[in-house]
Amino acid sequence: MTVSHAPPSSIPAPLEKPSAPTRTPPELEAVVPASVRRSRLRAAPRWVRRAVGPLLLLVLWQVFSATGVLEPDVLASPGTIARAGADLMADGTLPAAMGVSLQRVVVGLLLGGVIGTSLALVSGLSRLGEDLVDATVQMLRTVPWVGLIPLFIIWLGIGEAPKVALIALGVAFHLYLNVYAGIRGVDAQLIEAGTSLGLGRWGLVRHVVLPGALPGAMTGLRYSLATAWLALVFGESINADAGIGFLMNQAREFFRTDVIVVCLVVYAFLGLTADVIVRILERLLLQWRPTFTGQ
Repeated sequence: MTVSHAPPSSIPAPLEKPSAPTRTPPELEAVVPASVRRSRLRAAPRWVRRAVGPLLLLVLWQVFSATGVLEPDVLASPGTIARAGADLMADGTLPAAMGVSLQRVVVGLLLGGVIGTSLALVSGLSRLGEDLVDATVQMLRTVPWVGLIPLFIIWLGIGEAPKVALIALGVAFHLYLNVYAGIRGVDAQLIEAGTSLGLGRWGLVRHVVLPGALPGAMTGLRYSLATAWLALVFGESINADAGIGFLMNQAREFFRTDVIVVCLVVYAFLGLTADVIVRILERLLLQWRPTFTGQ
């Protein structure tokens, strides 16, 4: 018997799937937090950032002067002003005028500071003192103190007295308002805590009330200094024969805009210096008070 062998059936090979095309992964960009971007902007020293605005203003001023947009009779160029300032410094005119003006401001600031602070203490620490003092001071402070110049001339003459009195008047009102507000703004719970610890009236005033009112006093001092320089400008227009205002009046007669701007720059420089001194005092006297310094 013949056995036939059938050929094995051919098994088809499995089909291979076509390979997917390779994709290039997208490039990833590093995400920089906003705080890091701000820190890069702050990499430059602070004095450099603060100087950008004034320097840009000087550049524009010089360009306008050089191109004739600003006429010399209207406003002198920065170069001309710098030369005028150097000449005034070289012959001693400007230092002497600065010394006279500083003396007037210091005397008026001390006099007005003593008066304003004393009235604020009387009015802030006592209800009876408030009834006797506050209404009168509030009434007087609404009177434009510049408008009192004619009366000061009649009462005090045309010497140094009316100039110093005008500065003292402007200083006294600012200090009074801020010191009084600082005293009345002290937390009542601190007063109760001091009383429970056995502090008497003057102990509370010394250890609780006055330290609590110190921030307001520093704010009032800054306002007072700004007012003192403003009052000096008006005061030195009262028949002054020395000082920065006297130089400005002389320059006005001869249309010297360069000298006028030099005097204005000196006023601004002295005022800025006084403000820096007060800021330093605030850091020294108010170290106990945490404050927000910006982000």
